[in-house]
Amino acid sequence: MLPTSDEPDRLPSAPHPRETLALIGHEAQERAFLAALASGRMHHGWLLAGPEGIGKASFAYRAARFVLAAGDPTLRAASATSLAMPETAPATRRIMAQSHPDLHLLRRIPKPDGKGYTSNIPVDAVRRVLDRFGSSAAEGGWRVCIVDSAEDMDRSAANALLKLLEEPPPRALFLIVAHAPGRMLPTIRSRCRLMSFAALDEGLVAEAGATALRRMGGPFDEAAIARAARLADGSVRRALTYVDPETLALVEAVRARLDALPRLDLPALMALAEDVAGKSGESDFAIMVETVQSWLSDHLHAHAAAQPARLAPLAEVWDKLGHAARDVETYNLDRRPLVMTLFHDLSDAVVRSRAA
Repeated sequence: MLPTSDEPDRLPSAPHPRETLALIGHEAQERAFLAALASGRMHHGWLLAGPEGIGKASFAYRAARFVLAAGDPTLRAASATSLAMPETAPATRRIMAQSHPDLHLLRRIPKPDGKGYTSNIPVDAVRRVLDRFGSSAAEGGWRVCIVDSAEDMDRSAANALLKLLEEPPPRALFLIVAHAPGRMLPTIRSRCRLMSFAALDEGLVAEAGATALRRMGGPFDEAAIARAARLADGSVRRALTYVDPETLALVEAVRARLDALPRLDLPALMALAEDVAGKSGESDFAIMVETVQSWLSDHLHAHAAAQPARLAPLAEVWDKLGHAARDVETYNLDRRPLVMTLFHDLSDAVVRSRAA
């Protein structure tokens, strides 16, 4: 079972995006951002869109460090080849310490009772940022707001942010991380410049994962990060989750059961169901659900050109799994029946899909 994090957007045992100075991949996105900044016609809102865990938040903090560093960032951008800034730079140090007065972060916050985090970014937090952007920058330069992530804003919070995007003050930059931009308010999307990020290939995932673990300063298994990268579907965050030995073993066990479909190994499934049962199995259950969803996503994308009748059975299981997983969490239900039912449904779906 993975340890819990003291921040909602921090992966346990990994550096936070604000502490991640190296960015693996996404060089084209850096060049596009630098070109826009150097042009003097910098768009105030950027929608950083792509799969979760591939480096969008790390890019946002990297861009914030560049813009908030001493001096005119538009002049610096004209000769820069990347957004990298020295770790010793004052702006870098203050951003890492969460003490820069001109960097504002919108994310989920701790619940009043201290047990976990809010499910959404509170509208009051957005309004506080709105008030701060209504006054002058603390250091007389740029101000940056990072939203991580857009999916965590309900309609009230999104509408409050929209007011800022509609009438931004001078030298204001909004970096909005979005895993599913199609779910955002169209009015927010229309006021932002879209920057798309693609999943990384296996080699880059392994490189980025190793870089993150090396920055943490502890020992790690190179072979384990390579195995995790193979299962991570282009997500560094997922690979860093999977590199935990127990988690990696769980993911590999779930994938083995999935790859064997439609054949069901009932003793192995019963053992899996026991592993994710009970309070100690909460994080393992989430990993199992994510692994199944990833497997379904791979199959749906691989056969995207197939007849709808072939895709429908797997899509039905995807939808059913999402509802069932939420019910288990909401009502604290026994997870064991869900695991057994899920794999029986998957087996049936694979048979029906192949027959279509």
